Amino acid sequence: MTIEKRPFGRTGHMSSAVIFGAAALGAVDQATADGVLDLLFEYGVNHIDTAPRYGEAELRIGPWMDKHRKDFFLATKTGARDYVGAKEEIHRSLDRLRTDHIDLLQMHALVYPDECRQVFAAGGALEALVEAREQGLVKYLGITGHGWTVAAMHQQSLEKFDFDSILMPWNWFAANHALYRPDYDATLALCKQRNVAVQTIKGIARGPWAAGVTPNRTTWYQPMENEAAIRTSVHWVLGHPDIFLNSAGDVSLLPAIFKAASELGSQPSDAAMAALRAEEGMASIFGI
Repeated sequence: MTIEKRPFGRTGHMSSAVIFGAAALGAVDQATADGVLDLLFEYGVNHIDTAPRYGEAELRIGPWMDKHRKDFFLATKTGARDYVGAKEEIHRSLDRLRTDHIDLLQMHALVYPDECRQVFAAGGALEALVEAREQGLVKYLGITGHGWTVAAMHQQSLEKFDFDSILMPWNWFAANHALYRPDYDATLALCKQRNVAVQTIKGIARGPWAAGVTPNRTTWYQPMENEAAIRTSVHWVLGHPDIFLNSAGDVSLLPAIFKAASELGSQPSDAAMAALRAEEGMASIFGI
């Protein structure tokens, strides 16, 4: 079974409900990466999200694009906040990805007020992104972010510029977080109004890595590992039809995530999610 496709905002692209988070490729060899490509085709995943900060990920994806560029909506990011730095990073990503255009270019982790001011000011990174779009190097522009303030910051950014997509955390615990949920709901409503695509991350997070625990995954948080728990979490996130789920940054977790998404059923009930929270010991990914 393949994963269902959903309209990716105003872009006109029908993207798989699960977007491949290429952070999973950051520290793997090309043979391992090519095995992931086979998995993407098996489940009909047609949207890739990467970034220069993801180690060797862009370099691992580059060989795929030599043969399969037309099969994927390709997104990457820039972490630079000034025009010169962003322009350099865009061209570097084009080279590493072996493509003449990027479908979606996103400003990476745009959550701090001082960085937002720099990005939108004269000589800021936004000028490089708009220029790249005018030159046909980039089709669409977006913003991403982590942390409990990101939804509120995205609202402010959307007031300053008409971005085509956003990315922010979303899972059962976040949905019940008193400080996060109101801003998330308001931002989602604004995106629906403007037909802005909404990507979500940390859908299978248990919580931050606990003190004294040696991470056994390449994710920035401690993920769920039980296949049933992953399935329930994926079904809950994708039970919201207006959003996408970006897969976790660990190659070994991908089969369970894709399989769960390909067998999408009704959204788990509040009672089922509360039981999962208790069983898995879910904690705040925001540290508060």
